[in-house]
Amino acid sequence: MKHRIFAVVTASVIASMTFSACGNNGSGSAETSVSAQAETVQPENTENVTPSAAAVKKDAVYKYICDNYGKTMLSCQQESTWMGSPNYEMDYIKATTGKLPAMRGLDLMNNDFDGVVQRAKEWDEKGGLVTICWHTGVESSGYQESLDEDPDFDKLFTEGTDEYNTLMESWDKAAKALQELRDAGVPVLWRPFHEFDGEWFWWGKGGSENFIKLWQMMHDKFTDEYGLDNLIWVLGYSGEVKDGWYPGDEYVDVIGSDTYDNSTNIKAWNKLENIAEKPMAFHECGKIPPISDFERDGDIWSWFMVWHTNFITDNDKENLKDVYNSDMVITLDELPEF
Repeated sequence: MKHRIFAVVTASVIASMTFSACGNNGSGSAETSVSAQAETVQPENTENVTPSAAAVKKDAVYKYICDNYGKTMLSCQQESTWMGSPNYEMDYIKATTGKLPAMRGLDLMNNDFDGVVQRAKEWDEKGGLVTICWHTGVESSGYQESLDEDPDFDKLFTEGTDEYNTLMESWDKAAKALQELRDAGVPVLWRPFHEFDGEWFWWGKGGSENFIKLWQMMHDKFTDEYGLDNLIWVLGYSGEVKDGWYPGDEYVDVIGSDTYDNSTNIKAWNKLENIAEKPMAFHECGKIPPISDFERDGDIWSWFMVWHTNFITDNDKENLKDVYNSDMVITLDELPEF
């Protein structure tokens, strides 16, 4: 919590048109960060492949996000898995507001690959969207490991070292889980290495230059080696939104920030607008402000996501009900069929 290679695929004209049409507040242009590959193939086979069903759906989702950016916000809720039911937060929101969030937040933490895949499939079958983050160390996967580890980035980036091999083995596991979702037709708003510029997680401790290299390395591996054409890449800054950490337009589809100060995160919005012409997300918060506050501040994010457990239950019930029933907020029942 507080926690390129950019392949232009001739077989995917629709995909490239969709992504290039999206910019800040629905205007401008932004290059896609996602290669339109269907199967797990070697890099030399990436030029003449057909986009997967998940890629086609992903393009539709991304177009929807672009078209609605600055007009409406998708509701999103991070799940927990230790409160008796993985639907603890969803059940609470349903009971309180009569609605369910349009998007479900999941976490590959603690190597919960099978569980995340299953719950993501189920949410997709309901017509919902999924966003996935990953609290993990270089080797062991967990929240504490993501905070405690402090790797040697020179060794981490050098093929053949123990550090590099360990990192690749870890990424292989995550990529295979994401492949399962691709093969099931599920697009994923993929948010790795979040709050990087806060420099409290290991992936930020090496500074901006190493972070950019790390992000680009994962993007290349997942796109070109694993053919993960179902991913919308979400670059999640902390509330600070520091300069110099942006990997490049071809590596990013959505940028965002989080804060737990109960504000609309307008300070981060103003900084993000100067970084890239991309849709922007409020990808973590605690207490969601009244919708009138977002209207006042003029920061209508692509989505907001409340964090799990007490972060959602500590919200004022009447305000939560008003938010979920606002014309400006999209809930599960209001999503189109992608």
